[in-house]
Amino acid sequence: MAGAVDLSGLKNRADAQAKSAGSGGESGGAGASVVEVTEANFQAEVVDRSMQVPVVVDLWATWCQPCKQLSPILEKLAGEGGGSWVLATIDVDNNQRIAQLFGVQSIPTVIAIAGGQPVEAFQGMQPEEQIRQWINSILDSQRDQLPGIRAAEQGAGAAEEEQEDSRFTAAEQALERGEYAAAEQAYQAILDAEPDNEQAKAALAQVRFTARAESADPGAIERAEGAPDDVEAQLAAADAELAQQRVEDAFNRLIATVRRTSGADRDRVREELLEMFGLFPEGDQRVANARRSLASALF
Repeated sequence: MAGAVDLSGLKNRADAQAKSAGSGGESGGAGASVVEVTEANFQAEVVDRSMQVPVVVDLWATWCQPCKQLSPILEKLAGEGGGSWVLATIDVDNNQRIAQLFGVQSIPTVIAIAGGQPVEAFQGMQPEEQIRQWINSILDSQRDQLPGIRAAEQGAGAAEEEQEDSRFTAAEQALERGEYAAAEQAYQAILDAEPDNEQAKAALAQVRFTARAESADPGAIERAEGAPDDVEAQLAAADAELAQQRVEDAFNRLIATVRRTSGADRDRVREELLEMFGLFPEGDQRVANARRSLASALF
């Protein structure tokens, strides 16, 4: 349908009706993702908007049963689109000139407008996933031509980032109050949703160690010297050493424990050591040396 319809044909009539109506017809507003369109606001809500983002026109009627199934799906997807495209709903019985303009022969008919011209269309009821793919293909094809698509997507990305920041803020506030269990739970929830979130991984390691360090017993080091095969004693001693800023002593103690143990005990010590590594910035030479020693101990 691209280029086959001249949408400017309604402009003069729309302007005249807008002036006589005063308000220019019903509209969802400049930022709405779903707008009700008539001849009076067709130019502004469809043609003009399509210069920024695709406008998907839903031509329907109250007596059309498939329309009653299709329209809610389109409205749902428009809401999810975050402004990257707009749904324009048009009652063909009340706007017959628009239906004639598009040469509509049956409804529902759905037409995507981009840059002032139709680019894609389909008729009849379609499954939601198929419609989603259809819309995504339009966004992909028009992203470089219509500036509003990227702007809306970037705005959605910023909103997600803000949401992520709020999760970290809640965890940090719990940590400041000394509520280590709550902070740990908050960071773990982030990791459950985003397993590769490095910031949450580092923060979780930090809060776990902080909780242990507050209760670290300096006497644990002496006790561990007399019980080299006691895994719990070695872990407690490493915490005490790290709390005293004896970083390399803590690393070496746990690496030696890895060499002496096997199975579940070895796995636990290794995981504790890796978590300790996460407390230090990338490139720390002490961590680099300890990683090499750990690899040698394991293999």
